[in-house]
Amino acid sequence: MSVTRRTLLTASAAGTLLAALWFVPSANATVETAPNAARQAAVATAQDDTSGPQLAETGPGVDTTPYLIGGTALLGLGAGFVTYSVRRSGPRPAA
Repeated sequence: MSVTRRTLLTASAAGTLLAALWFVPSANATVETAPNAARQAAVATAQDDTSGPQLAETGPGVDTTPYLIGGTALLGLGAGFVTYSVRRSGPRPAA
């Protein structure tokens, strides 16, 4: 396989991945409107002085340790593959 064809294949794969990720929905913290009866009941029972949208209380947070360990391991694995491929290609002849 020629170098040009390999580069074109890599660029096509990257473009396909970016196009697929375009359609992944994002999570936005927006206020949803309630039906009129539920809204009136909520206003009557919860009289607070805050104005505007409020974020939900999420508690102490999510334990991110497994994600950090996995991300670090995959980063190390990728760096190892790059190092291996550079060493495998060998020294380049002088032009």
